[in-house]
This record gives sequence, C-alpha cells and structure tokens, in this order.
Amino acid sequence: MGDEGSGILKTFGKQQKILRERLGITQKQLADRIGYGVDMVSAVEQGRRIPRPEYIDQVDVALEAGGLLKAVKDEVSRARYPAFFEDFAALEREAVELHAYDSQVINGLLQTEEYARAVLAARRPPVHEDTIQQRVAARLDRQAIFDRKPAPMLSYVLEETLLRRPIGGKAVLRGQLEHLLRIARLPNVEIQVMPTDREDHAGLAGPLHLLETEDGRRIAYVEVQGTSQLIVDRKTVREIEVRYGIIRAQALTPRESLELIEKILGEL
Repeated sequence: MGDEGSGILKTFGKQQKILRERLGITQKQLADRIGYGVDMVSAVEQGRRIPRPEYIDQVDVALEAGGLLKAVKDEVSRARYPAFFEDFAALEREAVELHAYDSQVINGLLQTEEYARAVLAARRPPVHEDTIQQRVAARLDRQAIFDRKPAPMLSYVLEETLLRRPIGGKAVLRGQLEHLLRIARLPNVEIQVMPTDREDHAGLAGPLHLLETEDGRRIAYVEVQGTSQLIVDRKTVREIEVRYGIIRAQALTPRESLELIEKILGEL
C-alpha cells in the first residue's frame, strides 16, 4: 500500500477516535454497538485495518457522525489495494466472465489465507506486517466473487510448478492444493494445469487476465514487477484472447488437471 492509502486509513482512524471520545464511550462500548470485536475497532483507529463499507455505515450512525465518515467510504475502499491494482479490482467485482493464466504464484482469487500471507511475506524489499494484514484481508474479500448470483464464468490456467513450489512450507502448500480441488468442483469454475514438459507453450510472455463486463466490454489486464496495464484496445485484447485460447488448448483438461493436483497432494 502506498503512502496515500496508508494516510487515508490513519486519517479515518483519527476521525473515528475523536468522534468516539466526544461521546465519551470506550472502544469496547463502540464495538458492542456496531457488532464488531474491540480488536477491530482498535486496529481501525490505529490505521492498521481497512474497514469494510458496512462497518463505516454502522460506525457513522453509532458515533452520530452525520455522514462525515460515510463521505470517505470510497477513498477507504480504494486503500484496500495497491494503486496499480485498483482499476482492475473494481472491474473484477462486476465481471460476468474472468479468465487468467498464472506462472509465478497461484492466482489471488484461488489463494488460501495462509498461502496469501506467505506470498506477501516473501516480497522484497519486505512489506510491513500491517500492510500484509490489510492486503491479505483485501485478497480474501475479492473471493466473494465465488458466491455471487448469478455466478460469473471463471477459468484459470496454472503452471505445474506452482503446484509444487512450497511457498510458506509444505503444510501451507497442502492446504492450498486442497482448496484448489474444492474450488475446481464449482460448476462455474474450470482450473487447468500447464505441464512443465510441454514443448509448445503460448504463455511465455507471462501472466494475463481477461474479463468481460455486464455491458459486454472485454478487457485485458497484465501485471509485472509492481506495474500494470489495463488494455481496452479491441485488437490487442483479441490477440490476448487468442493467446489464452491456445494456452488452454495446450494445458491439461480440467479433469486431467484435477487428477494431477490430487497426485501431487498425495506426494506431500
């Protein structure tokens, strides 16, 4: 998270604290009023946790803020993600189709909490623990896409090496593979594995994301080394769509992929 996002959280936390103390209530009393734990209230006031929109709505009423806290809800929400990821995250929430090819780490929407934490902790230069907590929470929050109605169509191609790389240790990897098996059995999700021994590989240019919005826009997203690009040019998007189609054709089928994941899991 950049300085701007962190600053917004700290400002929101200070405002909440001032309003709470103005009413003469403790953090515990506020927590009881809004139905959250006192640890959450404390962390928000310290700028260490990103409050969800419903939290902001409830605390605005409980502290008689008159809309003061609600007014910055969008800014607080954007602080959940690195600046380079904000635009894609907004599109992802509304996507009716989402497809991705990943070659470095398992896709964020498919990650367990433990795996996500291990990935973020491995960043160099190191990321502050508060930022790791915030990013993990935001990543898990994105996974609400699996509960949306109507369900979007989702497909993922993962490099085989990702299923074997023990980020966070073997126990974390085992939990991650078990999670992949659960997600892959959802009727709107297809997970495929690209075998390491493939001689022909259309994905050598790196990871990619494709999505379609409810109004029919088709958009591509690429990210590398903390930089990103949303691609809306139809010709370029089409080229990436064709490339992704070839990647899927070169990968194992969904059934074969599940069998491979189960085999690797059995070897751990």
